Order: sequence, then C-alpha cells, then structure tokens
Amino acid sequence: MGDVPTQNKDAYTLVLAAIDEGVYLPGDRLVESELAERFGVSRTPVREALQRLETQSVLVRDGRSMVVSSLDHDQLGELYVVRAELEALAARLAAQHAAPEEVRVLRAMVTQDMTLLGQPQSLSRANRRFHKQLHLASHNRYLIQQLKMVHRTMALMATTTFAVEGRDVVALDEHSKIVEAIENGDGDAAAAALKDHISMAYQTRLMTNADS
Repeated sequence: MGDVPTQNKDAYTLVLAAIDEGVYLPGDRLVESELAERFGVSRTPVREALQRLETQSVLVRDGRSMVVSSLDHDQLGELYVVRAELEALAARLAAQHAAPEEVRVLRAMVTQDMTLLGQPQSLSRANRRFHKQLHLASHNRYLIQQLKMVHRTMALMATTTFAVEGRDVVALDEHSKIVEAIENGDGDAAAAALKDHISMAYQTRLMTNADS
C-alpha cells in the first residue's frame, strides 16, 4: 500500500482515496493531526472532510474519534443489489450512446489489464478505472452521480476479490463480454453481461467473507 498522491487534491479527495487504496481499513481511527501531516494540509480542511465523510456514512463517530465504517452482511447485500441495477443501466445506455472512441478505450483497458494478472491491488485499481469509464460512456450525469456514491461505499471493503485465485481471469473475461455487447450496440446484452459480472463479484465476496 503506497502513499496517495497529494498534488492538486483537496482534503476530502485525499482522505477518500486513502480509504479506497486501503491505507485506512474498516475500523481504523482517523486522527486530524496525523492526516494533516500526511497530506501536507491544515487541520481545518481535514476536519471538514471528515465531517463530510461522516454524513456519507464512510466514517462513523466513536466518542471523539472518527472511524472508517464497516459493512455488515445485510448492508453488503443491499449495496450489491443497487450496484447491479445501476451498473446494468449504465451498460445499457453506453451501448446506445458511447462514442466509437469511448468503446475503443474500454476495449484497450481490458487488453491492458490482462498484463496485471496475479497483481490483485493493481487489478483492483484498474477495475475501478474500467467501471468509471463505462459510467462516463452512459452519458447520463445523474446516473454517474449515483454510481459515484455506490463506489464510494465500495471502498469500505477491506479486501479485493481479485485476490481470490482465478477471479482475475474470469473478471476480465466478463469485462470483455460487456465491451463486446456495447460494441455491438446491444443494450440488453450489455446490461445482462454487467449483471452477471456483479453477481459473480458478489458471490466471490460472500465466499471470501465466509472463509475469513
């Protein structure tokens, strides 16, 4: 786990990125002074960032401290249900509205990500990048906004399913099928492929949690 780059980013973005990158895990306490020193900013914007993340349920208050939230079994299921529906809609809209250049970028990402097999943390970052690009290809600003909220909550998962043996190859094959459907302009197939992808990710997550 490396340090989060701090150039040209506000305190909110920096703290959220640190959680997303696994620098801070569910249950970890966040201390204003330590965060200010880490990111080279004053304590006031850090305090405001922590308060904002608390309102978004990324952090919870424990006495006078802020702690990174954890997702229980029911919350996890609820999150994946919403994610599957929203992501499927994004894929459907991308099949209708994505520019040829956007589709080529998605295809290139799948190809590039094949070089990261066996590197779960790098693949996890690449996966977020792929899904973000797919969201943008939907060309629906309101949907993109909702998906940002969902993926913000996804950061509360302490581990990546790409660490499960064989999941990386399967996931990238699923990505490829999603892109193929978008390339073909087949919204139904794109939505179905995306739902299958999220379903397999959820199943893998449940198995990982059961083994822990």
